[in-house]
Order: sequence, then C-alpha cells, then structure tokens
Amino acid sequence: MIEYYDISGCYIVRPWAMSIWEIMQTFFDAEIKQMKIKNCYFPLFVSSGVLQKEKDHIEGFAPEVAWVTKSGESELEMPIAIRPTSETIMHPYFSKWIRGHRDLPLRLNQWCNIVRWEFSNPTPFIRSREILWQEGHTAFATKEEADTEVLEILELYRRIYEEFLAVPVIKGKKSEHEKFAGGLYTTTVEAFVPNTGRGVQGATSHCLGQNFAKMFEINFENEKGEKTIGVMVMVHGDDKGLVLPPKVASVQVIVIPVPYKGADMQGIFDACAATVKSLNEVGIRAEADLRENYSPGWKYSHWEMKGVPLRIEIGPKDFANNQVRAVRRDNAVKIDIPMADMVEKVKDMLDNIQQSLFDGAKQKRDACIQVVHTWEEFVEALGQKKMILAPWCDDEEVEKDVKARTKGDIGAAKSLCSPFNQPELPEGTLCFASGKPAKTWTYWGRSY
Repeated sequence: MIEYYDISGCYIVRPWAMSIWEIMQTFFDAEIKQMKIKNCYFPLFVSSGVLQKEKDHIEGFAPEVAWVTKSGESELEMPIAIRPTSETIMHPYFSKWIRGHRDLPLRLNQWCNIVRWEFSNPTPFIRSREILWQEGHTAFATKEEADTEVLEILELYRRIYEEFLAVPVIKGKKSEHEKFAGGLYTTTVEAFVPNTGRGVQGATSHCLGQNFAKMFEINFENEKGEKTIGVMVMVHGDDKGLVLPPKVASVQVIVIPVPYKGADMQGIFDACAATVKSLNEVGIRAEADLRENYSPGWKYSHWEMKGVPLRIEIGPKDFANNQVRAVRRDNAVKIDIPMADMVEKVKDMLDNIQQSLFDGAKQKRDACIQVVHTWEEFVEALGQKKMILAPWCDDEEVEKDVKARTKGDIGAAKSLCSPFNQPELPEGTLCFASGKPAKTWTYWGRSY
C-alpha cells in the first residue's frame, strides 16, 4: 500500500493504494459534475498576508502550517506558506468573479495535496504530513441553498464509505469546539474502529457563513482526504493482511493455475486466460498470476495479503471437470463452480462479499456503542474502548472539561458528533458531565 519515506510523516502511495483513491475519485467526480460543480486548481503557496486575513480560521491551523523561508541560499523577504487548506487562497478570487447575484451560485472543486506539519506520532493514511485532498468551495445567494448542498455532499461521502469501502458511518453535526475554525457549522460522517476503540472523522461538509464572503449570504465547503483508505484498512484488515471491498479493489479476482506433475499445464494456462477474458468482458477487474517461479501456496498468501476479494484456482481436476474453485478472502469459504456458470456466480459472490463486509463491520461497530447517563458510566465505557452515546448540555466549556478530566490513563475523550438521527430526549434528562439540562444526544470517544 505505502512505502516509508525518509521524511517523517511522508509516505509513498504505491499503485495498489493509489488505485483505491482513483476509484473513489472517479465516482465522486462524476457525481459532482452532475451537480454542475466544476474542477479547478489553485496554487500550492499562499502569502503570509493573505493567510492572516482570516485570523479565526487560521488559528485552528497555525501550528500545522509549513513555511518556505529560503530560495537556494537566500532568505525570502516574506515567508510563503504551503497550503494547509485553501479557504484563504480561493476566496479572495471569489470576490473578483462574483459581481452580483447573477454570478451565483459559484461551485468549484479541486483535487490537490495539502501539508499539515506540526504533530507527533504520524500514522500512514490517518495522520500524514502531506495528504491527497479533495475540497469543494461554493458560494450561494441564500443560506437555504447552501444548507441543501452541505447535506447533498455529505450524502456522497456516506456513499463512498458505506457503498464502496463497506464502512458504516454516522452522519451528524460537530460541536462548536470541534467545528471548522471560522465556519458557521460543520457536518461530518464519523467512523469507528472497534479493534482500537477510536473514532475517525471520515469527511466533513461545512457551512462557512459570511466569515469568508461578506458580500453574500453563505459559503459552503467540503473536504475529504486519503484518510478514507486508512479507515477501510483498519476496519476490514486481519492477521493475513488487507481485506478489500470489491468496489474499490483494483483486482477483484485473481486467477491462479495449480500445476501438477504430468498435467496439461498449457491447457490450464489457457483456461486461466479464458477465465480472465470472460470476467473482463462483463466489467470485472480480473488478472491471472501465471508466474512460474512461485508456488501456488506463495501466490495464495501474496494475494491474500493484498486483499483481493476473490481467488479462482484452476488445477488438473478443475480443468478436467470444466470447473473452477473460488475462494473468498473475507471468510475463506471455497466453492466449486461449473465454467458455464462462472461469470454469473462470480458477480453474485462479489456483490455478497461487498454486503457481508459492510454488515459485519456495522455489527461490530454497533456492539461497541454504549449509552450512558452518568459520569461514572462514561468513564467505565471509555476504559472499555466504547463509542459512547450520552445526553449533553451542548456547552463548550463542559466539552473542554471532559477532555481535560480524561487525559490520564484512559486517554482523552472528545465529542465526535451529534447524530442527525437523534434518539428521544425525555424532558428532565440531565447532561452526563455537568448535571445541567441536556439539549442533545452526542457521540463521544477517543479519536485519531
């Protein structure tokens, strides 16, 4: 998936991982084009003067901004920042291009890299210094239009996680403390990794209000990075390696010949090639591993480690019986399939693998959700690596206090989101942390 680089926090994204990003990019790009959103590209660099114009916004990123201070041996007269995100780069030009309501809406998207530098303990895909990035920026005449698009884009993010990566997510709203710096509000899709007991902010869709566009009613932004790949790896991986959902696997089916002394190996190789051809013709991404310097057992382990959803084996008995043996990566179930039924059976199996991965991940995620009502229950659940749903007073100072009080051995907790799908909150329900009247149900936990 990746190769470590000689600069901490930077990684080489190898083709196997890049193909996953490209599949998601192709889907998302086609969807936003149907929404009349156009792609563009803005420079990587931003002057310190422009960066400081939105002080509330940049304060949230200030520790992470990387600066260029030299050109060769010469000091630059003014340091230049490398973008941590693009609001302050893009929005000054919105004011040039939008002269009146006839120029609205203005809807732009860019695929780019961003750099966020100042942190410790980098983790590939989850916490990197250079990040593959998608960000959309849109200006509207009315708040109602912007609110609608915020939720439409958030739904696209949900589809990427649930329909492509087979990772269940919760749609909700970030707290005032956790929202995008300088924005009006932030919506999010939140994932949870049961093995580590940590939440992951999957992708966000923001209403930036008039902070970034004084002339007009609203500005909207959305963003998604390569973190999506890391979430998928952590949710579906096992001791053998990756487990890729078929929709994002660059190779959905690997066909492996099984040689045997005295067997018609040319016939078996031809059958492998014909199998790949038949699958490719119906849009299934299949390849054959015909390398003769590796044993079948080595190939099985190799492709299992890479997470290929389905393996097809063709040995002498299979060739003689005009059948193939299919082996699922997700559960290791083996099935013999007549060659005449092979294409339809493989399509069905891939669909079933995709759904089974999602269902299994959702079952594990749901088993980790615990409802609490008191501070004592909260601390106990946090120690058990749970994703906690608790009644909260929606007070920023209480939220900061929760984080401060849980910084010890159990690890600091933070609010993840207040779900759009709110359970009933009976009158008189009290906040788990402050004892004040509760205003909302909110998910809490440790996070990446």
